[in-house]
Amino acid sequence: MEEKDQLQSRQWKSFSDRSRTMNMGTQALKKLNYPAVTMLLVLMAAWYFGAHVYNKPFVFPYFEVVMGRIGEALTDLAVLRAIGITMRRVLLGTLYGFIIGLPLGMAMGFSPLIMKTLSPFVNAVRQIPTTAWVPLAIIWFGLGDGPTLFVLALHGVFVIILNTAAGVMDINPEYYNAVKSMGAGPVEIVKDVIFPGALPGVITGIRLAMGMGWMTVV
Repeated sequence: MEEKDQLQSRQWKSFSDRSRTMNMGTQALKKLNYPAVTMLLVLMAAWYFGAHVYNKPFVFPYFEVVMGRIGEALTDLAVLRAIGITMRRVLLGTLYGFIIGLPLGMAMGFSPLIMKTLSPFVNAVRQIPTTAWVPLAIIWFGLGDGPTLFVLALHGVFVIILNTAAGVMDINPEYYNAVKSMGAGPVEIVKDVIFPGALPGVITGIRLAMGMGWMTVV
């Protein structure tokens, strides 16, 4: 009797696992962006037939040749190592920009005085092209990862500052009054109101900083 119950229990568990897997697959299909996938397939087909009709691989390479080269590159250890180094630089540069930009953005968004004091300098410095910083970065940090990380952090810090400040300024002032009425101090206000309220802006700033970092790292 016990063996029969154990067998039924295992069968039911197996059935439940299969059902859960099928439900996950169904949900993934529902979330799939079919218009984007269709557009991608159309572009791939246009590339394939267009390249063969034009028949000048040097100007318009064949789709299958390019895909084959990409597959070869993804199996080359030297290419994978270079991709890993680039990803590490982008992540570190974004992290340094986040460490500097988060407190500055929160302070600028919370205090009108700090905003008036720092915003002219932030707006002035962030207009300088990235390429103008490269010679100075090499002089200051030498060759290696130093100049790259400096430029990446500098390129992302202003995006994080502006988005964080905007997130803090969007917080309803009634939230400050509510926590103050309950005896909250400065630390509690930052921890329970400012940081959670500004989190959407912070995440947006990090996402944009990483995207800009990929363009800058080249």
